[in-house]
Amino acid sequence: MGSDLGRRATAGSGAGTDSSAAGDSDLERPFLWWGSSGSLRRRGSGDLPFKPPPRRQSFRQEMGHAAAETYLITRLTIILLQYLGVGYRWISRFLALGFYAVLLMPGFIQVGYYYFFSKHVRRSVIYGEQPRNRLDLYLPLDTSTPKPVVAFVTGGAWIIGYKAWGALLGKRLAERDVIVACIDYRNFPQGTISDMIKDASQGISYICNNVASYGGDPNRIHLMGQSAGAHIAACVLLDQAVKQSKGEKTTWSLSQIKTYFGLSGGYNLLKLVDHFHNRGLYRRIFLSIMEGEESLQLFSPELTARDKSVEPAISYLPQIILFHGTGDYSIPSIASEDFANALKSAGAQARLVLYEGKTHTDLFLQDPLRGGRDELLEDIISVIHAGDAVALAKHATAPQARRLVPEWQLKLAHEISPF
Repeated sequence: MGSDLGRRATAGSGAGTDSSAAGDSDLERPFLWWGSSGSLRRRGSGDLPFKPPPRRQSFRQEMGHAAAETYLITRLTIILLQYLGVGYRWISRFLALGFYAVLLMPGFIQVGYYYFFSKHVRRSVIYGEQPRNRLDLYLPLDTSTPKPVVAFVTGGAWIIGYKAWGALLGKRLAERDVIVACIDYRNFPQGTISDMIKDASQGISYICNNVASYGGDPNRIHLMGQSAGAHIAACVLLDQAVKQSKGEKTTWSLSQIKTYFGLSGGYNLLKLVDHFHNRGLYRRIFLSIMEGEESLQLFSPELTARDKSVEPAISYLPQIILFHGTGDYSIPSIASEDFANALKSAGAQARLVLYEGKTHTDLFLQDPLRGGRDELLEDIISVIHAGDAVALAKHATAPQARRLVPEWQLKLAHEISPF
């Protein structure tokens, strides 16, 4: 792991078909390919690297998909407002959110253009039968050799999560020869936490079993989640470890997951329920999402890690790295500190990386939009490409990302961010 990461770390040893899916039917079956004899074959791990077919959608189809995505985002926002009801906390934050979004709009427009029109983005690949069982793939320019993969679970307060929220991360990592798969999942009220965990696990399974068809290395997969997505991914990770320790049959293996990156996550719901209530995610809504107060312990990864009966499962976990900003008021950094301590006490290989003064959105939005050297990206890349001298050298000499939003707007966004 890079020296910068070491200096900042605390020492210590996861329905229906939309327009894009319909237009990209050849991408819905990436595990099939045409053999030399002309027959349709199932791709094996020993086959030659596969280069995904180019996109063939027309401008009208692209615009239609963009309209559908915009409609979905608008509908999610309306649903959120309906559940929050009338209250000064969320109203003040909603107004701050509007101003915040306006300040970052120059960057959002540029990333949105990349998301909708880049030939290196495969949108809405179907991974399951439920609504929202879709994922987006961000592919590097070079697909000549198998690439490491990041399976990313987006945040969104368990209510407005959406796969496109990972577009900026996907773009940045794809520029560094990493394939990124952003997993969508059912939000509340479309589903509760059990459904979200099930969807995320199914999306990870799809990636583990099919990413080779997109040029990915199925044995170099890293799981990452942000905010609510970090919580969901951690629940999946521990649930999978317990299943494997009991010898249960599963569709994917933790041996394929090299690292779990948890970004700004909350892992002990018993400690967070009152905090969320005071910030506008009211207790009655939160308990509905988490299937009742009696389930808060069940869906708290920190408490699961402290459970002595789960100790046999801990050895199945990959290395775990938790990132958090000390200026995060949405989910205080103590949440990651406590989870890291619980994991280390249980014998897991866990590491905590704190970023001084960073808020809930600085690491994920403002810093990447700033361009130049991105501290979080550097830390992630140092882990993903560890041991690959060629990849690290290529990363070191790569041009730095350009600025997408003026500095004064980013600084003001930092100050008024409702997160």
